[in-house]
Amino acid sequence: MLVTQQPVLRRFWYPVIPMAQLNDGPKPFRLLNQDLVLWLDSQGKPQAAEDRCAHRSAKLSLGWVEGDNIVCPYHGWNYDGTGACKKIPQTPDRPAGRAKVPAFKADERYGYVWVCLGEPLTDIPDMPEAKEPGYRMFHQFHEVWRTAGLRLMENSFDNAHFSFVHRESFGQFDKPIPADLNIKEGEYGFHFETKAPVNNPESQKKLLQMDSDTTVRHMTSNWYMPFGRRLNIRYPNGLVHSIVTYATPIDDEHSMICQWAFRSDSEQEAPEAEIIAFDRQVTEEDKRVLESTDYDVPLDTASGEEKHMPSDQPGMVMRKMMKALLERFGESEARSDHARIPVKQEKAS
Repeated sequence: MLVTQQPVLRRFWYPVIPMAQLNDGPKPFRLLNQDLVLWLDSQGKPQAAEDRCAHRSAKLSLGWVEGDNIVCPYHGWNYDGTGACKKIPQTPDRPAGRAKVPAFKADERYGYVWVCLGEPLTDIPDMPEAKEPGYRMFHQFHEVWRTAGLRLMENSFDNAHFSFVHRESFGQFDKPIPADLNIKEGEYGFHFETKAPVNNPESQKKLLQMDSDTTVRHMTSNWYMPFGRRLNIRYPNGLVHSIVTYATPIDDEHSMICQWAFRSDSEQEAPEAEIIAFDRQVTEEDKRVLESTDYDVPLDTASGEEKHMPSDQPGMVMRKMMKALLERFGESEARSDHARIPVKQEKAS
């Protein structure tokens, strides 16, 4: 599936940039091949518009903010959050006329700017830990990976890769049979539950407040269509480590990985920097493999392009639901020219 050629994907919310990065002025971002300029208005609310002045096509992200509006660095044309040109300095006594740039829905949640390029099909997901007392929240990663969002989502619910990809961090290499899992489908995603035995390395013993060499992760997770997940990990001692990850699609080949976490302990019990360091190790293990995969993920699981095994169930459900989403909105799956679609052999007569 080529994400930039599926219009329905423009109708979902995606986190694009931490709010804090806009404090010193506008910033550019590319979402589904759409170049955006992002800025904060006078009330501190995020705004998003096409990063192209209607006058001579200069990038608005090179400009500055004046009140609520973004100012073009080339000739000073001034645009509000609806994309309407409000001022042309060279003709102050004349109305700006019909000059306008496309504007997009923008909101703030969990310290991120979220953008939707079309009419939203869903709301920005509610993360229960954000409202529950006793949890702290901190940002982890905001970085570009050369991988498809669907690859990362499948990986996030794949119990079978722990023993191999994460053998240096928490995976049990000598126990490759994956834990059983349960999936409950919804309209735009699913709920996932599993209990997976894992190693508890020295670096984790202090952070988890457990001295045992192994432990069990009780994971209750959510997949938010198309490229978001919440992974809630509960340990036997009651500690909760909940990770939210989005693979925001930049283009067909690249995703902006946005990840933050919630914890039920304190900074004194488990320093944020040490938690991030371990999650960084795990994330780099995933990145190394995922960046080697094809970005054009086939949604048709019967095409023969990729082989499957029983533990692939979460990914198979994702592909089925994504394919159904496209069909519901009258779309066909767009594929790249080099997609490895098997050629059917004619039977000899």
